[in-house]
Amino acid sequence: MTARAASRPVGTVTRGTTNPNRLRRMDRWIAATHGAELRGSADPVAVDLGYGASPWTAVELLTRLRTVAPRTRVTGVEIDPARVAAARPYEREGLTFRHGGFEVPVEGRPNLIRAANVLRQYDEEQVAAVWQRLCARLAPAGPGSSGGLLVEGTCDEIGRRHVWVALGPEGPRTVTFATRLGSLDRPSDLAERLPKALIHRNVPGEPVHAFLRDFDHAWAAAAPYASYGARQRWIRTVRDLAADWPVTDAISRWRQGEVTVSWQALAPGV
Repeated sequence: MTARAASRPVGTVTRGTTNPNRLRRMDRWIAATHGAELRGSADPVAVDLGYGASPWTAVELLTRLRTVAPRTRVTGVEIDPARVAAARPYEREGLTFRHGGFEVPVEGRPNLIRAANVLRQYDEEQVAAVWQRLCARLAPAGPGSSGGLLVEGTCDEIGRRHVWVALGPEGPRTVTFATRLGSLDRPSDLAERLPKALIHRNVPGEPVHAFLRDFDHAWAAAAPYASYGARQRWIRTVRDLAADWPVTDAISRWRQGEVTVSWQALAPGV
């Protein structure tokens, strides 16, 4: 056993709530935006950190990543040893499970760490230190590579609404809002799924509050497009939103019920 694997896990046990297909929106985005990095790695490794009481999300992550990067290996990491024991029968080529926490007990530097619904129970003041620890474990940037990716966020129980922050070795990069459009009354419905770094900042005077306010205004203005379907209304909404906010993605992602914005535009005020 390596020294890293033998050290005491860092973190606390989560509720462990999980469901099959819950993280499909996050996985789809990772495959689309980070697939080239995984393919370019000599040994692409992804970590499903805090996969919960059942191993479904790790199993699904392997399947989805291998559609774009067939050599990818996935390690599910859980701080509760009973959950690791329960997951072990699902191990197969390319998929393993380990006991651990924010120290990320895998060899080398992972190309991807996904931490979904993990920081929800932590205090906002703890988030920055966790991000820093996890980013330090990512594969570094280099010639032709932007380095590993940490994806940290929150979703509802069946994955209809999800908001996540994407971070590289240097720190936070973007925030993505993703939803099943048929379930949405207005974009600010996603506020309840903001990650811990932002959820308590959805108040007047904070950038994320102003963003969601403008998002709702653009959604209301795009109401005539609803006759063409929720997707067309969303696309028109994001086009209008992009006039005032640094939207970093394009229509191919908007069509999926997503929009990604620069982290600096939504970062909490002092």
